[in-house]
Amino acid sequence: MTQPRKLQPQVVLLGLISLLNDSASEMIYPLLPVFLTTTLGATPLIVGMIEGAADGLASILKLAAGWISDRMPQRKPLVVGGYALAAGSRALIAAASVWPLVLAARLIDRTGKGIRSAPRDALIADVTDPADRGRAFGFQRALDHTGAVVGPLIALVLLNVLHFEMRTIFYIAVIPGAVGVVMLLVFLKEEKRGERRREKAPDVPLPKRFWGAITAIALFSLANSSDAYLLLQAHAAGVATSLLPLLWAAHHVIKSLFSTRAGALSDRIDRRWLLVAGWTAYAILYFIFPFARTMPSFFVLFVLYAIPFTLSEGAERAWIGDLVPPEGRGKSFGIYYLANGICVLAGTALFGTLYERVSPSAAFWTGAGLALAAALWILMMGRSSRAIMTA
Repeated sequence: MTQPRKLQPQVVLLGLISLLNDSASEMIYPLLPVFLTTTLGATPLIVGMIEGAADGLASILKLAAGWISDRMPQRKPLVVGGYALAAGSRALIAAASVWPLVLAARLIDRTGKGIRSAPRDALIADVTDPADRGRAFGFQRALDHTGAVVGPLIALVLLNVLHFEMRTIFYIAVIPGAVGVVMLLVFLKEEKRGERRREKAPDVPLPKRFWGAITAIALFSLANSSDAYLLLQAHAAGVATSLLPLLWAAHHVIKSLFSTRAGALSDRIDRRWLLVAGWTAYAILYFIFPFARTMPSFFVLFVLYAIPFTLSEGAERAWIGDLVPPEGRGKSFGIYYLANGICVLAGTALFGTLYERVSPSAAFWTGAGLALAAALWILMMGRSSRAIMTA
């Protein structure tokens, strides 16, 4: 059995930066819905719309940043600048006295995400052989989710053992992100691209199969509303605020352990089968969530809820990388993130409205139906994505 090839240094570094940034972000995220509703007086709909608006802004910026990065000699400045904005936004959350300030902070944070995400993914695709692309994206997602385990656990210790206030935890969360920015400045190396390649980028057409893939991903994104509602559902069912970070960490343990393997599996089989399996699992779990009433049941559900994303995240990004030529890669990832973000915003608004005005069950079951529709769309697409890679 042949040993897998080593991942490129840029992929490893970007994975480590994702770990640091996400550990900082996830120290805040599980506590933020409760902070907004109990400390700052926001309603559940406002909580969802803050996340949706922030992600919508990020998605628009991802399109612009990806398009611009195809024309720049290097993608690195956009990657570094994006992570720097995210690190700075966390102090504003800690200082917020009213929920609009949290909205502003989240918009700054998502601006950073919008600037960095498409150039970062394009850079990973640039330096990685297609035969290893799923594993590379899976590795990046695995370390991102490792940060999402570390962050909530740190918050759990600070909250329950050291008895820090939530605002203090939010200030501490600035540190890991700042360290990551310094590491990028010092260690991220990227070859400059030739003038001819940058001139070709605006004219590169994106194939029809790419647009079919985007349609499927957008449809699933309508189902994939803000996870803040899962945390609110757990809190409303009686899970203590101090235990929410533990639930969130359990969810990300599975992602961190298996994302690299799932991504590598997509290098050996049709990537679309992993998406169908993941999105179907998502629909089943969303159907079950309204029936959960106890801490053990929520713990099991949050662990199982990692499965859809473990199967699909690396395969999804690798699939996009397969479908487009290198000269249009930044633009294609920008379109991918734009479609994803706009539909998540619409899905979050739909979920929040149903959650407040009809019932939580209606919201979750609508999401389940949309996820099944997305899986069905992929099954109707026909040709294997493996054939596309070699076409």
